[in-house]
Amino acid sequence: MNPIRILVADDHALFREGLSALLSSIPDIEVVGEAATGEEAISKAADLQPDVVLMDIQMPGINGIEGTRRIVRDSPHIGILIVTMFEDDDSVFAAMRAGARGYVLKGADQEEILKVIRAVAAGEAHFGPEITRRLMSFFSVPRPATVSEAFPDLTARECEVLDLIARGRSNQGIADELYLSPKTVRNHISNIFSKLQVADRAQAIIRAREVGLG
Repeated sequence: MNPIRILVADDHALFREGLSALLSSIPDIEVVGEAATGEEAISKAADLQPDVVLMDIQMPGINGIEGTRRIVRDSPHIGILIVTMFEDDDSVFAAMRAGARGYVLKGADQEEILKVIRAVAAGEAHFGPEITRRLMSFFSVPRPATVSEAFPDLTARECEVLDLIARGRSNQGIADELYLSPKTVRNHISNIFSKLQVADRAQAIIRAREVGLG
C-alpha cells in the first residue's frame, strides 16, 4: 500500500518538527511537507496534494479554521485533521463547519493520533475521545427545536436582528444588511431586550447563542 502523505501545519516549530519526526518513523506514513502559517498550509496543500493535513487552529495570518475551509473548497479530497490545544465547543464546531474530518488535542498519545490520521486518510470522520465526549454532552442537552419556539415573543424580523447581533454586527451593519433605517434597528433592539428581559447586548448575545444563533 502507498504511504499516507501528510502535511504538518503548526506555527510552533518545536511541536511541528517533533510531530513530523514522530510520524516519519511510522512505516505507512510519509511527511511530505511542513507549514508555519495558514497561508503556507494552503499553498503547500495545493502544490503537494497530501492525503491529510494536520492543522493547528491558532496560526499567524490566516488561522487554521479559515485555512481548512479554503483547502477543502479547492481540494475536497484532502482530509483535514485539527491538532490543537483548544477543546471548547466554538472551536470544535467551527472546525466541523469548515470541513475538518478529524479533531484531536495536542495532549493525545501517539496511538490515538495515528488512529485518527488513518481514519481521516480513509475518508472517515473521526474525533479523539475527549472531543467525542464533548460532542455527546452537547447534543444530549435538550434544546428548542426552532428559534421561534425558544423566543415565541419575537417577530421574524426581531429574530433576524438578534441573529445579526449574535454575529457581532453593529447597529449600522444591521441596518445596511436588512435595508432598514438606524432608528428602526434601534427600535427592534429595544423590543428584543425587553422581550428577552436582558439589560444589554452582551446578555442578548449569550441568549441568542444558546439556541444556535450567530
